[in-house]
Amino acid sequence: MLNNLTRRTFLAASGGALVAGPALALNEAQARGLVDALVAEINRVIASGKSQGAMIKDFENIFATYGDVPIMAQYALGVDGRRASAAQKRAFGDVFAGYISRKYGKRFHEFIGGRIEVQSARQIKAGYEIRTTAYLRGEAPFEVTFLVSDKSGRDLFFNMFIEGVNLLLTERTEIGALLDRNGGDIDKMIADLARMG
Repeated sequence: MLNNLTRRTFLAASGGALVAGPALALNEAQARGLVDALVAEINRVIASGKSQGAMIKDFENIFATYGDVPIMAQYALGVDGRRASAAQKRAFGDVFAGYISRKYGKRFHEFIGGRIEVQSARQIKAGYEIRTTAYLRGEAPFEVTFLVSDKSGRDLFFNMFIEGVNLLLTERTEIGALLDRNGGDIDKMIADLARMG
């Protein structure tokens, strides 16, 4: 499994869209610099030779450092966030941060022997779109795109696309399905999410 990441399995594990406000003072060099640093960290972990558990811990730290996880969590909860209490929103945000870090950390762990390279940057309404190419052993190269904004007061990525598949849109769908399985009970959904990823 660890060395058998295919485009299809990576896409199946990826997902989700975000509506963000206009960027503040972020410029192309800063956005590209953030993703350059993010990609360098991912590549460093991929090449580290650490155990899967240790690598996933490193990927959790990468998400916490470079990702706007509170915005991702807010989007993933969607309209159900309107009926959630402040305590439930905080609990969901904490659990979602661990879940998404574990989930995508496992996916990036499967990049062992591969690498990611930054290709281009362009301004979009919500900030900047940074396109990268992922090179995996035995697979054709494919595109990984990061969306970067400073809406939260820091330069962070708030969404990721794998060959056009939207991370946040997929996560919103999965959280909605998890809520449905729990009869719409937010607390039960949060408890289930804590065990996933």
